[in-house]
Amino acid sequence: MANVAVVGAQWGDEGKGKIVDWLSERAHVVVRFQGGHNAGHTLVINGVTYKLSLLPSGVVRPGKLSVIGNGVVVDPWALLDEIAAIAKQGVAVTPDSLMLADNAALILPVHRVLDAAIEEAKGHNRIGTTGRGIGPAYEDKVGRRAIRVCDLADGATLEMRLDQLLFHHNALLRGLGADEIKRGPLLDSLREVAPKILPYAGRVGARLDVERRRGRRILFEGAQGAMLDVDHGTYPFVTSSNTVAGQAAAGAGVGPGALGYVLGITKAYTTRVGSGPFPTEQDNDIGERLGARGHEFGTVTGRKRRCGWFDAVMVRQALRTGGINGIALTKLDVLDGFDEIRVCTGYRLGDATIDYFPSSVAGQAAVVPVWESLEGWSESTQGARSWADLPATTVKYVRRIEELIGAPVAMLSTSPEREDTILVHNPFAD
Repeated sequence: MANVAVVGAQWGDEGKGKIVDWLSERAHVVVRFQGGHNAGHTLVINGVTYKLSLLPSGVVRPGKLSVIGNGVVVDPWALLDEIAAIAKQGVAVTPDSLMLADNAALILPVHRVLDAAIEEAKGHNRIGTTGRGIGPAYEDKVGRRAIRVCDLADGATLEMRLDQLLFHHNALLRGLGADEIKRGPLLDSLREVAPKILPYAGRVGARLDVERRRGRRILFEGAQGAMLDVDHGTYPFVTSSNTVAGQAAAGAGVGPGALGYVLGITKAYTTRVGSGPFPTEQDNDIGERLGARGHEFGTVTGRKRRCGWFDAVMVRQALRTGGINGIALTKLDVLDGFDEIRVCTGYRLGDATIDYFPSSVAGQAAVVPVWESLEGWSESTQGARSWADLPATTVKYVRRIEELIGAPVAMLSTSPEREDTILVHNPFAD
């Protein structure tokens, strides 16, 4: 049985939470391998809505081990708040059900302050971060000055790391005209949170190796989407980590051989939050209609998402860079009632027609979609659980998407409810 990595194939918000939850019924372990609490997953189970950010989606299922890997940057206070929030909904999270990588880097209050100060200083050139300190925390990790989970257990190391970190960040804050962070209160906060976080900490890579050798099925859960990848996305309007499936191994402390099937999550249309290029955006009544029907507001920030038609060029590129074997097509029901549905099949860049998304900022801004029009459908697809429940024109749309992106649709999602899913191929069966 293959271990499965689930990744976004657009700009995030593709519906990964529901798909991971659906797949987690067949998995024993669910692992988050990158990102932070800037990425929200919404699960709707028996009419109850769970909103998760750091916790893996499998946490709502009893008997599963949820893992936060070393590739995630962790705000310890946000993690504890999230654990407390779902406890009120009847989901108990304990060290037996959740494991946190002891070598994961921490997000501290100074990161949030710096994130906001830098965005403010950029003015109209701001990237549109969530302001939760994700980027600065990753910068500290790469700059070798991060405070990690394991440092919370060693008082001397913690103080040394904190001094190194504040030496760097307070200089930046002074340069931005912002107040410096005081050492004493921050150190006290870290000492206070340490005994609450450390019971969850452990050697994630070693534990996953044990689980693999036992024949346990592992589900690797990504955040954001391929076009927000720091290397392969619409740079600089990207997140601060690698979001493609290759990161699943590095971000969980396992070798690439641990990955089997890669499932890419793709909306039946396209959305984006924040700034950056968006060739198929519909800044008109169509975009408003897609947003209203799809309830396109960020789980974490509540920000309204930009909406547009399906971009086959972008998804094709995401499949190639992400090693995606098949896709889960979500929110198909949002397209119900459209007389005409458009799909971007290529781009015009100057006098040329291209089949890729350019790397340069100028190229990304200049591309113009090449459209193909498809017949819509008036019947409802909401809640469909088999191909027989879908109108013929809906099936034609799905088949055309498969042709354009060069990959099969393994799953179809027709509502936020867990069971409103059409299974074409079980990724765990490979």
